[in-house]
This record gives sequence, C-alpha cells and structure tokens, in this order.
Amino acid sequence: MIEVHNLSKQFDNFWAVEDVSLTVQPGQILAILGQNGAGKTTTVRMLTALLTPTRGWARVNGYDIVTQGDKVRASVGVLTEQHGLYMRMSGVEYLDFFGEMYGLQDSRKINTRDRLLEYFGLAEAARRRIGEYSKGMKQKLALARALMHEPPVLLLDEPTSAMDPESARLVRDQIANLRSSRRTIIICTHNLAEAEALADVVAVMYRGRVLISGTLNELKDATLGAREYVVTLAGEWHGSLDLPSGVSWGTRDPGQIRFRVDAPATANPILVRELVKREAPVVSIQESPRSLEQVYLTVMAEAQKPRGKSR
Repeated sequence: MIEVHNLSKQFDNFWAVEDVSLTVQPGQILAILGQNGAGKTTTVRMLTALLTPTRGWARVNGYDIVTQGDKVRASVGVLTEQHGLYMRMSGVEYLDFFGEMYGLQDSRKINTRDRLLEYFGLAEAARRRIGEYSKGMKQKLALARALMHEPPVLLLDEPTSAMDPESARLVRDQIANLRSSRRTIIICTHNLAEAEALADVVAVMYRGRVLISGTLNELKDATLGAREYVVTLAGEWHGSLDLPSGVSWGTRDPGQIRFRVDAPATANPILVRELVKREAPVVSIQESPRSLEQVYLTVMAEAQKPRGKSR
C-alpha cells in the first residue's frame, strides 16, 4: 500500500529527511517514532503529496507522490496535530462541508456522514456547535472528517496528543477498529505505549533518518538480544541441568530461575522437559516483558553516542 525508497527533503542546506525507505502492507499499522524535529511530519507531508521530495520516490496506493499527486491526495485521509476544526459549525455542517470538498454526491455524503457520526458515538451531538465538544469528541470528529471519502490510507499525526487518558483511550480504540485488509494506517507519535498497543510495524527516526524498522518482535530481538524466560518453582531446587543449545543461565534465586533463550520455539520445550526430568517443581514459565520503550531508549542512546573523529 505504501512504498518509500530513499525519500529525502532538503530545506536550504538542511536535510529534514534523508534516505528514508519503508514498506507498509495493506491492513498494517505503522508507527513512526522520534523526537521533535526527527522528520516525522515532513515525511508524512511528502506521502500526502503536499511536499515535493528533493530526491527518492514513494508510491501511495500505487500512485507516485510527484507525478500523480491528485490521486495520492484522493487516496489518503489525514489527521494533523492541529486539525483546524471550525468551532461555529455543528458536527453535521462540518462533515457536510468536507464531503462537498471531496466531491461526494449528496446521497453518499449524507450516508457516509451519518454512518461516521454513529460509529464515533457523535450522533447525539451532531447538531451542536463543535466549540461545545470535549477534546475527545473534537478528535473523533476530525478522524471522521479524514474518513469521509473512505480512503485506503490514513496518516495520523499525534492522534491523542494533549488528551486526557479517557479520551485518548477512546480514540485509540477507534483507530484499532479502523484496521482492515483494505486500509493502511501510519501513526506519528511520541506515545510509546500507544505505538506498542496499535502498531504492526515500527520505525524509529532520528535527525531525518530511519534508525531501525520492523515488527515489534524483530526490533526487540535486534536491540535487546536473547529473550529472557522466568521459571517459577514451588520451592527451592538445587538440581543441575544440561542446557539445550542456545540457552544460557541467567540469575538463580530461591523459587525462581532465569534463562536467556535464543530460539524459544525450539529450545523451550526441551528446557521444560529437562526441568521435569530433574524433578524441578515447576509452577510456570513465562517470558520476561520486553517493551517498545526499552527498544526506543536503546536505539536512541546508541544514535546519540559521540563518534570519534576519523583521521
């Protein structure tokens, strides 16, 4: 659905985005993470054909962002951090306005508008002025506007920023429900928990470049090394073990043993059989949690290390 190859944007002598390459499949949610100024928003603006790249290319829904900009813009729904709601309009007037901007015929416009208002739980407030809406309601209305023309691609820039936890949860749930085999979603966010909950694929940007990208498990394996598993025992156990290939000892405490495992799918069944054979009183075995936050902090710490000057 989205193909990006060496996409770059230069402003005067500054490269805001440099050599970004990404692929997002239909039905996937991609989260782009990074500090302010990392190049996330500039990348999104190029993918919506609002900025022309300095070099590189990208296709969105099969259309080239430079030569087929009109078709790209017709294929995407965009939710910006500052979404520009018209506070004097009602929810119905606002969606009708954008339905006309998208060139929808009256019957389709009305059907789509009413369906989206119902879907986002805004039907009862549809005739009220937007200025009376809560933050969560405003964000859901902006998301409904981005969906008025039923685009196959959604680009969401900080979709829950500055929202209270309850409103943010409502918007996250709606985004998750929008996932489908026919729609791809890109989210730019600082919220690592949000990205971990929603994303199939994650890309971390720093100073205009993608430092690392892949599925959550791929990123965790690449940055955090072997997975750690915790075996909880019913009591102390002092037996010995012949560890399977790819398994090493971690810490060993009364009632708990930790192992580092390279290939859990093959090694863990052997490890459990060995523990049972040696009469270890196993209560449970579970993976020690590894979070996207750990991945992000590890990647950023490595990127910010001072580099020695070449001679």
